[in-house]
Order: sequence, then structure tokens, then C-alpha cells
Amino acid sequence: DLLDGATDEQINMMIYICGKDLKFLLDERIRIYGAASDINEALRIGNSSKFWVRYKVDIALVYGLTPIYCCGEPLEIRETGLHFSYVKSQITRELFHLSETDFSKLVIAYEPIWAIGTGKTATVDEAQEMHAALRNHISKKYGKDVADSISILYGGSCNAANAASIFSQPDVDGGLIGGASLKSTDFLTIAQSFPK
Repeated sequence: DLLDGATDEQINMMIYICGKDLKFLLDERIRIYGAASDINEALRIGNSSKFWVRYKVDIALVYGLTPIYCCGEPLEIRETGLHFSYVKSQITRELFHLSETDFSKLVIAYEPIWAIGTGKTATVDEAQEMHAALRNHISKKYGKDVADSISILYGGSCNAANAASIFSQPDVDGGLIGGASLKSTDFLTIAQSFPK
């Protein structure tokens, strides 16, 4: 296996040298060798690996890659009403060590864990509220210009039926599309869902 035993720095260097074709291998390595078997599990155990994501973001930036940072809450946190503070604490812990210049290179994806691959999705209002809260949180650290310029995507079971309403919200800049991207007609509908 090409990546067996490779460090994160070596993998990111290979991506930098070889280009996009190797990015798929990085995703495979995380899935196979990471602490979790899938994204739900990786996000669920995220708090026990406080510096794992922070480290990956730093290494990606060193090699000129654009990190897509995913954050989100499990269902039990949302049900207690602590979802805003939970997700803001993820961003504070894992991203707020970055300089304004480096932070501006990120893309953030809000993916409520309870909605990934489940067919459940946040309502349009829930997505907008979280995106607005994240943008406001970023503004307090880096200023309004940075907060307004950074892309914040929605990634919890976004599909052809709900994309237009989600993308119409002022703080939702797009979608991180998973399973719906596997059906070309659905993906085309999603791509055409952005406000004109």
C-alpha cells in the first residue's frame, strides 16, 4: 500500500507534487487508517482528538492546499440546545490559532452529524441560524471583512429537493455534497440551485 506508514506531512507533499489525483488516496487513507471508519464516527470522536484536525489544517496550508474544515454537532447536543456553543467551540479550538491570512484560505462546512447520510437535514432556518452564528463568531476574532469573505457550506444531506431553499439563505455559500453527487441528474439540479 502506497500510503502505509506515510506521515501526514509526506501525504500532503505527495498531493502537492502530484496534484488532484492523489487527493482521493488521502481520503481513502483517512477512511482506512484513521481513528474512525466513517465521517460520522470521525466527527463523533473529534473531541477526544483535540489537535488532530488542527494539525491536518496546518499541514494542508503549508503545502498550499485549501482545507475544507467540517464542523457539526451530534443529535444529543442539538436536543439540549447547546449546538451553537458546541460548534463555535470546535472552530475556536481547531482554527482560531491561525493568522488572518491563513484563516482566509479555508472553506468551512457545517455538517450536523445527525444529518450526514441519514436523509435527515436541518431545516432552512436551522441551517441559516448556524451559518449566521458561525459567521458572527468568526467576525469577533478576525473582523467583518474576513467573516463575510469566507465560504461557509452546508453539508448535511443536501439534495436536489432542498438545495435551492438552503442555498437561498444569506449566510449559506454553497453545499458540500455527498451521496447526492452520485446521481448525475440530482447533482446537476443541485448545481443549478444557486440563486441567480
